[in-house]
Amino acid sequence: MRQLRSILILILMIPISAQAHFQELIPSTEIVTADSGHLLELQLLFTHPMERGPVMNMGQPVRFGVLGPDGEEDLQTSLSAREIEGKHAYAATYRVKQPGDYVFFIEPAPYWEHAEGVMIVHYAKTIVDAYGAGTGWDAEVGLPVEIIPLTRPYGLWTGNLFSGIVKQAGEPVPFAEIEVEWRNDGSVTPPAEPFITQVVKADANGVFSYAMPHAGWWGFAALLEGRAPMQNPDGKDVPVEAGALIWVRVRDMR
Repeated sequence: MRQLRSILILILMIPISAQAHFQELIPSTEIVTADSGHLLELQLLFTHPMERGPVMNMGQPVRFGVLGPDGEEDLQTSLSAREIEGKHAYAATYRVKQPGDYVFFIEPAPYWEHAEGVMIVHYAKTIVDAYGAGTGWDAEVGLPVEIIPLTRPYGLWTGNLFSGIVKQAGEPVPFAEIEVEWRNDGSVTPPAEPFITQVVKADANGVFSYAMPHAGWWGFAALLEGRAPMQNPDGKDVPVEAGALIWVRVRDMR
């Protein structure tokens, strides 16, 4: 009995991973130049970026598009399904037509997270600059929840401070909590649980900042309560985790 009690205590002492979910929306480059070419490839994956998985099934996205120099463009037909680790994911290609900033965005299909008892909808976006235009990077798509960058979200060096404002229904969200993760390429092993997901809080005006310490893609996720419940696969009304995500890339200064 004493041995069993000791085993149970050890089990309780083992940290349980928060397993932060992030909807990835990663372009082949964040800056289009004559050298890079005008064809972009975009990867859409629902996973835990710092832990490099596991991958979770994505349903057919509800909405996928880009807000560019000529306005909003529906890109649903550009999506192609793919399989990663036996799970559904998506990819797309986009041909940049002219100089400008392009805000790619996705509203994925709701995901039922049984362990948390919520439906998850992460509205993700990323901004690509084409040919040094430098305008339109702070354009608002008008998503139900959205992070508007206050720092230009490209041309970022390692250590730069990224700032944004969290909005829901077009209004700033005071003291919103933002989870931050680096898209791990396998070169970094977090030494403890708190290093996997960084956490910052916005101020009274919904503004947050974070200095990115490593080159690569960084995801910022403000996880908010949806305004209305959704039905889970059993037909029961459950809460909604409405995530406002933005992805930015950082490069080392060499």
